[in-house]
Amino acid sequence: MLHNFARAASIAVFRSAFLFIFISLCSWPTLGQGAASLKGKVTLGESGQPIHNVLITVLQLKRTVGTDEQGNYEFQNLPPGRYDVLAHLDRVPDIVRSVEIAGGSTMTLDFRVELGGLREEVTVTATGTEQAVSSSIQSVEVIGSVDLAKKSTVSLGESLDGELGISKRSFGPGTARPVIRGFDGDRVLVLQDGNRVGGLGFESGDHAEPVNVLSVQRIEVVKGPATLLYGSNAIGGVVNAITGHDNAHKGINGYVTAVGSTNGRQAAGSAGIEYGTEKWLFWGNGGGQRAGDYTTPLGRVRNSFSREQNVSAGFGYYPAKGFFSFNYNFDKRRYGIPFDDAVVDPEVVFLNPRRHSFEFKGGFRENSSFVEAGTFSLQYTDYAHSEIDSFTNEVGTAFTNKTTIFQGVFDQKKTGKLSGRFGFWGSHRDFAASGDEALAPPTKHNALAVFALETLDFERASVQFGGRVENNRYTPTETVQRGVLPSRSFTGFSGAIGLRVPTWTGGAFVANYSHSYRAPSLEELYNDGPHPGNLAFEIGDPNLKRELGNGFDFGLRHSSNRLRFEANGFFYHIDNFVFLAPTGAIQDDLIEAEYRQATTRYAGTEARFDAQLHPTLWLNLGADYVNAELTSTGTPLPRIPPLRGRVGLEIRYKGLLLNPEVVMAKDQNRLFPTETRTAGYATFGLSGSYLIARQHAAHIISFNAFNLGDSLYRNHLSFIKEFAPEMGRGLRVTYTLRFF
Repeated sequence: MLHNFARAASIAVFRSAFLFIFISLCSWPTLGQGAASLKGKVTLGESGQPIHNVLITVLQLKRTVGTDEQGNYEFQNLPPGRYDVLAHLDRVPDIVRSVEIAGGSTMTLDFRVELGGLREEVTVTATGTEQAVSSSIQSVEVIGSVDLAKKSTVSLGESLDGELGISKRSFGPGTARPVIRGFDGDRVLVLQDGNRVGGLGFESGDHAEPVNVLSVQRIEVVKGPATLLYGSNAIGGVVNAITGHDNAHKGINGYVTAVGSTNGRQAAGSAGIEYGTEKWLFWGNGGGQRAGDYTTPLGRVRNSFSREQNVSAGFGYYPAKGFFSFNYNFDKRRYGIPFDDAVVDPEVVFLNPRRHSFEFKGGFRENSSFVEAGTFSLQYTDYAHSEIDSFTNEVGTAFTNKTTIFQGVFDQKKTGKLSGRFGFWGSHRDFAASGDEALAPPTKHNALAVFALETLDFERASVQFGGRVENNRYTPTETVQRGVLPSRSFTGFSGAIGLRVPTWTGGAFVANYSHSYRAPSLEELYNDGPHPGNLAFEIGDPNLKRELGNGFDFGLRHSSNRLRFEANGFFYHIDNFVFLAPTGAIQDDLIEAEYRQATTRYAGTEARFDAQLHPTLWLNLGADYVNAELTSTGTPLPRIPPLRGRVGLEIRYKGLLLNPEVVMAKDQNRLFPTETRTAGYATFGLSGSYLIARQHAAHIISFNAFNLGDSLYRNHLSFIKEFAPEMGRGLRVTYTLRFF
């Protein structure tokens, strides 16, 4: 099998190389017309205060400079062309502006840093390198630290719920995990700074993702099959929490954030600092949060508390043509699993996950050869958690998950109209569980992949294409009740081609076709026993086949100073889709369910519309819908979000920003056999922020008054919706001091 994988990988690399050489010979490089200069000034909000240590980057050239004490910056010796220029300041939303530079000219481009309002965002997750979201062929959502602070910091899913095309799966607030376009579990990949976090949130509804939302600069969500750069189990999409620390800067930057909420008596705090010289950067972050049982219009949901502590630290060396960095991250949590008060003698359990992560990165850049830049990373993650009886403090089940990941990514020097990246990736996972709910045997999971992603930029269109060959091998290391389980190996190819065509000034049409492969997960192959976290007695199938999917994604976008909209449609057809099928039997008071395979299809749409009604007033509209079923029987798949929409306003006056909003959801009556109907609902909220700007500091006061009508509503994707409605009325206030 390894021989076959190596042969397939060699063929894929050879094809990519042949295609690159062919297109390069047919492409003519743009001839320069004389070096140009770009300069400008960066100020903060309505105050007009200059800001220093802001990093200004010409994205296409990957050149970066910092602003001085007066907020000024300057680039020299730029080749003529059209560029996207990024202004980045830690903990403040990024700004991207486009500029056309003529040969021999000096252009001026100023930036004003704002907390909210309509702006162009930047993404690194879509292609692995920085680009404007409007230039991306994939559908991307970017949520900055200011917006994240307004939302719940209890879990990743709570923080992203309500974003376009994103819902939350939960077993209580502490376990909430993002669901993208109806895809959940092992089909949604959660990353931190481009690497897997190493937790077990994908395998069970009661397992959390160990990501500290308050410590990240922003979270990027790439929707649709994002398999090429990140892995075969990203068929639903990728969630990437980005902490930054990618470039050196002189002086000290830092932040302090405090959060308080009335519902659940939530309190949280986080602080971080960066110190840099010409080439060195040192950083550290730390914080924690606590939340008690939350309340609903029906009363308190018992055992829904959560606790969290985290710390990270690192350093990096960033000379002109190379770099290396080291980062350590520690995360420790404790959260309860809510239970039904109507049950006699209920099981009251809490979980205590902890995670250690060590990451080394290094690379080179501004190389004059075919390979212009390269980045190498090595990460080791040690994750463990136990499920503990709250009354006896006895451990029921203990899990460990140790993961080593290595990766190399290389940037090609742009030749004519062609640019791209290629690389390799590997992973070794050592999983073990012991106790009452140790469903799968200790298993070693090894994976290896090669990939390439190429872009052709024409005058009137951009074409992106690429492929990934990946091998996954599972080796159980102990005999279980069913006897000796077989080792399995899966090799598959994922590929995609996308098109972006400008339609008018500020507008574009995008279309994508993708062929995706996913190996069954360890849990789908080998689980056998009671699994309360998924409300089922699970029976795995070690003979499962690999999933193969074909998807179409298309959208229409517009971005200008007074109007921004995005409308997307998608359709995915997946053969050998793995799902839990109820057998009708009951074991250990749980529904017996087997992992089976069938053909499925996902179809849906999502749209947003933001329009300026007045210089101080914006209208914000949004809606999303997913329809998913087994094609042979027409049976709807479980936990698919209902039709949802929102209507909101953005009101701005100097440093004050107000966002009243109504969120509506239709009842969900397309049900899997084990599901119950969820009624429709509407909730009203009011959020806002106020900025106090100084030359070397910014004070940001944010608030979020949620569910002001104290509406009783239930999340269709919650495992416990029958006895645990969503959170009632509450007020969350956040204060952030940003110094620079």
